[in-house]
Amino acid sequence: MMDHTDVLEPDSTEDDISLTGSDFEFEMKSSKRKLTSQGPTSPKKVYQSVRSSSQRQSAGNTPPDRERNTLRDGHASTGHLYEAVRSGRSALQTVIDDWLDEYRRDKEAGLLELMNFVVQCSGCKGVITREMFNTMQNADIIGHLTKDFNEDTVSYPLVSTGTDGQRFRTGLCEFVSLLVRACRNSLLYDDYLFASLIALLTGLSDSQVRAFRHTSTMIAMQLMSKMVAVAAEVNAQALMTKRHYDVEKSKRAEHRAIGRVEELQNSLKEVSEHQEDLRSLMNGIFKGVFVHRYRDVFPEIRAICMEEMGVWLRECPAHFLSDEHLKYVGWMLHDKQAVVRLKCVLTLQKLYEEKNFIGQLELFTTRFKERILCMTLDKDSEVAMEIVKLLLLIQQNTDDGLSDEECARVYPLVFALHRGLASAAGHFLYYMLCKVFDGESDKQTPSFLILLARFFIDSKYHEHAAYLVDSLWDVAGAELKDWEVMTFLLLQEKGVEDEVESALIDIMICAMRQAAEATPPISRSQKKNLTVKEKKLQAQEKGRITNHFIPVLPRLMAKFSADVGKVSCLLRAPLYFDLDSYGTSARLEKCLDVLLSQVCDIVQKHNEECVLEACVRVLSTLSSHCYTFCGRAERAISQLLDSTVEKFTVTLREILQGSADEDDIYSAASSLNVLAVFSSASDVTGRNLFEFSFQLLTFGVESGEIDKKLMVPALKCAVFDLLWKGRNVTQLHKASKLEMTRLMKCIDSFCIVCQSCLSMAESHIRNQAFVCLCDVLIVFGRLSEGGSSQLNCYSPDETLVAEMVSFLMDYVFNDDPEDDLNDEMKISALMQKRNQLAGYCKLVIYGVLELRALTDVLRYYNKYYSEFGDVIKETLSKSKTISSVESAKTVCLCLQQLFSSLDQDRHDEELTEIRFLAKKLAMNFSINLRLIRKPLLALHQDGIRFASHGLEQDNPINLSFLEILSEFSFKLLQPERKQLLVYLQRVCARVAESEFVKMYERSLKGSRGTPAQTTSTAKPSSKRRRTQSLSSNLESPAVTSHTPSNDTDDEFTQRSVQRKSVTHSRLQSSPSAQSVQSHFSTLSLIDEALSLDEPLIEDYDDDDDHDDDEDSEISIILPSTRGSASYLEDLFE
Repeated sequence: MMDHTDVLEPDSTEDDISLTGSDFEFEMKSSKRKLTSQGPTSPKKVYQSVRSSSQRQSAGNTPPDRERNTLRDGHASTGHLYEAVRSGRSALQTVIDDWLDEYRRDKEAGLLELMNFVVQCSGCKGVITREMFNTMQNADIIGHLTKDFNEDTVSYPLVSTGTDGQRFRTGLCEFVSLLVRACRNSLLYDDYLFASLIALLTGLSDSQVRAFRHTSTMIAMQLMSKMVAVAAEVNAQALMTKRHYDVEKSKRAEHRAIGRVEELQNSLKEVSEHQEDLRSLMNGIFKGVFVHRYRDVFPEIRAICMEEMGVWLRECPAHFLSDEHLKYVGWMLHDKQAVVRLKCVLTLQKLYEEKNFIGQLELFTTRFKERILCMTLDKDSEVAMEIVKLLLLIQQNTDDGLSDEECARVYPLVFALHRGLASAAGHFLYYMLCKVFDGESDKQTPSFLILLARFFIDSKYHEHAAYLVDSLWDVAGAELKDWEVMTFLLLQEKGVEDEVESALIDIMICAMRQAAEATPPISRSQKKNLTVKEKKLQAQEKGRITNHFIPVLPRLMAKFSADVGKVSCLLRAPLYFDLDSYGTSARLEKCLDVLLSQVCDIVQKHNEECVLEACVRVLSTLSSHCYTFCGRAERAISQLLDSTVEKFTVTLREILQGSADEDDIYSAASSLNVLAVFSSASDVTGRNLFEFSFQLLTFGVESGEIDKKLMVPALKCAVFDLLWKGRNVTQLHKASKLEMTRLMKCIDSFCIVCQSCLSMAESHIRNQAFVCLCDVLIVFGRLSEGGSSQLNCYSPDETLVAEMVSFLMDYVFNDDPEDDLNDEMKISALMQKRNQLAGYCKLVIYGVLELRALTDVLRYYNKYYSEFGDVIKETLSKSKTISSVESAKTVCLCLQQLFSSLDQDRHDEELTEIRFLAKKLAMNFSINLRLIRKPLLALHQDGIRFASHGLEQDNPINLSFLEILSEFSFKLLQPERKQLLVYLQRVCARVAESEFVKMYERSLKGSRGTPAQTTSTAKPSSKRRRTQSLSSNLESPAVTSHTPSNDTDDEFTQRSVQRKSVTHSRLQSSPSAQSVQSHFSTLSLIDEALSLDEPLIEDYDDDDDHDDDEDSEISIILPSTRGSASYLEDLFE
């Protein structure tokens, strides 16, 4: 980080935490326990005294149960303070009043009860007796309590979960608040009660027992916050008294009230003493507890310190709002735990909200602004969200604000997947855009929309307007739902730039979706049901959209019908209408007829797939039978399909006769594209599209002269027609034999044509044919185990499977250079290959092909791991659920095939590659070795048999395969190892001295330290907490210091660590010390109950280290520019 002394220049005298002769020392006037000598005990002394006092505990001490009942002159103590806080059923004010009455009767007994209350809140079974209180130091008392701590659990009240834990934490904070309020006029200044309590809390806060540290820090921080509030009141009282005193003193003597000056002077003196007492108490807590615990190893303790620091900064800015105290908040912005960083950010938000504080925050802002900007990419989205809100406050309330470059680091977050973060960034963007208007409200909405469109154009996420709209929805919903202004901007004659028009249309459609569906985009969806009020608002907004856009949409489509991007976007608008409105009046029915006519015209004009799909989606929605006007839409669709089929059949005859020109081919391709898109959405089997498409495909395969513009849509039409026929068959409980025969004949003919297409030179035709084959075989292929559906009756022949495998090897697993493609095209090509491989793997998983068909895929597992590794790995995993033994045999067969095809010129190199593949495949077997005993045994037996081929003819050509097989030996259990050794000696007896046999034998014999033996004989060792070496490596709870080496805090920490290390070395030599250490280990004094290793706070002396800290920052997750659906889910779900 930075050199804190150079930047923040803390006062060395105030940071000095020596406990003698400083503000930390409490001077007691009337106490039996003089704190001038015993004082608020130094955490160092407490730590040492815990050890020594534990050794001096006598066996004759009063048992805890008796101690608990003999606290006060033989009278039993019921622990009513703790029970009242824990249960939450008692009125705490009454409980505190009763305790104060007891305290006034017997100060020592009352203080003792309060101290035992703190101990009980820590979950400790021990009790502080009167004898301990009178004769022992605080450190000795804490050491005694440590031995009485509950060894059965590491839980304690403050970390309890559920309503009980929440009630206890709330009750404890309320108890401290009411206690200070009840004592603010008297006992707070008696130099006994709170001074003794703070001394105990200081000692407990430095304990190695986390329950003591956590509870005492919580109470001390709450105590400090309430004292700060009292101090603010006292300061105001002192200021008012001083003002009255000055006014009274300025009067002439004859005009003064008798004795008024002396009275005010005495009051001022008393208030000054109170200020001094409060300052001493607060200074004690700050330097005795906060300075050490703000960097505690336990993140919850650090979070408490940061949260309460925010209270002090706000409640008493005159004393705390300075760089000396702000530096702690700035340093902890680098904390590795999100909860601590979040508390710091929330503290800063409340400071920057107050404009009166801005002047005192200038140096802090300058120093830590870069860190705050870096935290916009925090790995915890909640922290990043609050950081963006903080930056907005800085931009609004500070004079310098943020530069354009700094604002540009916030803008992209409107596309983040976390909705809270994106919404915060949306507020920031809205504020920056609105700064341009200068209060011109009449021009605000048009100007805002145009500026927003320009921002969307300048961003890199042009496919994600829905995310931008959702981010701004909470703050700019009125502007985004101003449909009249949007359509006015789009319909005006001169209009705006073409790019702005496209962006405005995209934003408008996304806003319509958001308003009509009342849900965020899919990746930001929150699983919650809409309330009745939200549903009512949604219906109202949908009605507004419908009433406005029904007459306006035809005008928009007429203007932009020639633009592919704009019209495809506008065609989504009717999906968000209340479509029932079309049947309510004749005027709206005319609007429906105009819309249907326009959509049909667009279908005939455009050949782009995105436009056709949008048109078919609208027409299919309008033709739904749930609407009264569906007949109009069905007639329009029927007329459109009839004219399209007629046009296609006319040109088809000319194409088959060889007399077609380019116009005829273009017309036929356009018609086929329309029919293919309609076939994907609705059943058009009655128009015999399969026969027409099959004729075209057959002619194209035989002649090789048909263009891809015809072949690709023809393949789509044919496969969709077959799928619709299969669906119609399944709807009939039992199809006739003639229908099934006709369907199987069509399937067989189509597969033959697709098989021929796989070897064509045109890549588009090849790829489409392969996808069609996979789809048809998945639906109609005969399952290996027998399918229950009557559709699963087609068995692909060996030539078809071989052709598909050849396609994979030639066009999927290939190393053809793609230097002429840009990055986006390369990614698209890779996605297409992954889809093709997934289609083939599905045939194996669903049983259409045998498991052994995977051998041609597995051989490329290592070579193409980065491209297809996840698909192949998941396929292999699914194959084990079918048959684990057959899956293992398939792995072995794959390796055998690769070994048999070794090139003699590159034998060693290729053998090494096969070994790497075997090692990779071996890692896919389960780590539970008992589950894979049979599969691995079968794999090894097949491998040994393959290696022994030719031994009878004295030609062991495959013997070196044992070298590959040895890669699977480490997964074997001991019984299988012995069984395989016997089998190997019997099969390979003739070549027992071969180096390959010897090497394989060694892999089977292994050693005692091999994973196979240890895993088979011993259970996995349970994870243990780091307590076993605590006696020699126990560190100071203050952990690594944040401050420079010359700071007094660090000096104290270093001295403490050194003295503790000396104590460790001495204690290790004595049996009593070992018992104490074992007790510490049993309690798990530092570690969390469920955590293995709590991270320490790092030194923050290097900015670069923190900027690159992977634990606190990562790049924010932005929506993908491609489809978000998982290929593996699509493959196997």
